[in-house]
Amino acid sequence: MTTRGMPKFSDYCDAYEFIALRREAGILEVKLHSAGNSLKWNAKIHDELGYCFSDIANDPENEVVILTGAGEAFCNEVDWVGMGEFNATTWELTHREGLRLLQNLLDVQVPVIAAINGPAHVHAEIPLISNIVVASDTSSFQDGVHFLLGAVPGDGTHSIWPALLGPTRGSYFLMTGQIIGASEALQAGFVHEVVAPVDVLPRAWELAAQIAACPRIARRYTRELMTQPLKRLLLENLSHGLALEGLAMLQAQG
Repeated sequence: MTTRGMPKFSDYCDAYEFIALRREAGILEVKLHSAGNSLKWNAKIHDELGYCFSDIANDPENEVVILTGAGEAFCNEVDWVGMGEFNATTWELTHREGLRLLQNLLDVQVPVIAAINGPAHVHAEIPLISNIVVASDTSSFQDGVHFLLGAVPGDGTHSIWPALLGPTRGSYFLMTGQIIGASEALQAGFVHEVVAPVDVLPRAWELAAQIAACPRIARRYTRELMTQPLKRLLLENLSHGLALEGLAMLQAQG
């Protein structure tokens, strides 16, 4: 088998400023952070995630992926200074990054488990399209950085939240800034287990080990089968949504 274009873990394990990676027995833990604390969303993590997911997808030694966050929140804040300047030229880059981020995540060909360690009010759609979602009882979910701030929720949120909640409830969620707590998320079905904060990551590792013990081809092909509807949905809607988001932000700047 050729290994052309297939990265080794040593090639990318320390390549990212806002993503800490560790792997044991084929289980890859992907932890988002800002200087070791809870992630504050910024332009660089928006760029890094797409490349990181590509590295993960192309490394055949990854068997299961755990996506989690550092500190007491998965991602609850935005580093607005770190978002950089906004104009038509920079949005062209953001548009390309937005496509790459979600498409490359769905191209990861092994099961993905989200271990949501606390509030996810910024880009919660990223962990929530995992195959299995374990959340702490301190977690809550919101899209707090798009419509409420005058932006179109076009970078995947417009597709993923209606898919998770249903079309009308998804619209309500995006347009009102509704916050959904962990127990309600469990009832709604987009979170699958709720545990104490201290148990989130250990439970994710337990599930990952269980899945990793299954036949390799079954794991990979099940992931392929489960992600196909989302791939199709994003292919139809993601680029258009990003374009409309950029137009609305340009108009808001006058």
